[in-house]
Amino acid sequence: MPIPKDLQDAWDQSVELIEERADPEAALEVLRGVWGSIENESQRAKTLTLAADAGTELGMKDIRNQKNLWQKAYKNYNKSLSIDPKNKDTRRKMNKLASMMDEKSISLGLGLQMFDQGNPTPLGLLVMVASVALVLTSIKVISDSLSDEGNPQVTLEVRYVQSGQSVNGEITIEMYESEAPKHVESFLTHTRNFQYDDKVFHRVISSFMIQGGDIENMGGSGGYAAHYYGWCNGEELPEEQCSQKEHWTIPQEHENGLKHTMGAVAAAHAGVNTDGSQFYIVPTDGQAGHLDWQEGKDCSSQSCHTVFGYVISGMEHVDNISKLPTDDRDSPLDQVTIISARVTS
Repeated sequence: MPIPKDLQDAWDQSVELIEERADPEAALEVLRGVWGSIENESQRAKTLTLAADAGTELGMKDIRNQKNLWQKAYKNYNKSLSIDPKNKDTRRKMNKLASMMDEKSISLGLGLQMFDQGNPTPLGLLVMVASVALVLTSIKVISDSLSDEGNPQVTLEVRYVQSGQSVNGEITIEMYESEAPKHVESFLTHTRNFQYDDKVFHRVISSFMIQGGDIENMGGSGGYAAHYYGWCNGEELPEEQCSQKEHWTIPQEHENGLKHTMGAVAAAHAGVNTDGSQFYIVPTDGQAGHLDWQEGKDCSSQSCHTVFGYVISGMEHVDNISKLPTDDRDSPLDQVTIISARVTS
């Protein structure tokens, strides 16, 4: 379908206003004026990204309103990615904005807030406690240069019960091999060895994450690296001193710039350098930015988790699972099964 001329002109004009004339406010006005000309979701996604670009730039100029402008920009990037999840340029820009917001202690502003200007809200305190539990239940457990092509992909076939009905679906994850090579290698090896087949998402916390990948016990107390990376239960040792593969762990790669934004896939662990097979996925309304690494953060006392991929299709299933009823240990009342995991690209 051809792009309406007034919409294309508005896109071109807004780029010029943002990049060449340093007038993001005018760019926003131009984009608002052609919103009614949008004819499909692809055009909507591009317009949202340009609006987010303008909002990001405007927030850098208007310090007084920076928090509101950046939160709106982040929401627009998020909406754009929900339409076009494979757009790496939008993902890159959203991760960069998330980093800038982290530095200013500005919450992402999606759904319920966990932090406000650096201070935890009541929900934030609750989720911080939950995140500690996420770490403890696993016993071994953004970048401006994301790879543009060639990243491997894994598709999880899942089954869960929603409103009394059994639902089958697929969640496809793009792995960022350059940013987290050890985590991606381990995940792909486990996948090729069918280790994730017939396993479960054993832990679900609404507006936070869904966690699975315990290939030993399925309840959060097991899981190990697929290869020996020089670390044995978080201790750096030669391989001959770590003969049991169940003790193999992955050293953290959390300084890779990847952020806990919508669809992020990250490693669960029980402390620094104890990552294993367990992983979690951040839903659309997920508030997990406190698990990001940032300059000056002490990861020995504050959780830093390695993001190694993003969901590129099937977010509706991640979101559905994140809203399922759970018991007092955050386990779904009805089992959420990973029927199979396959490398698909």
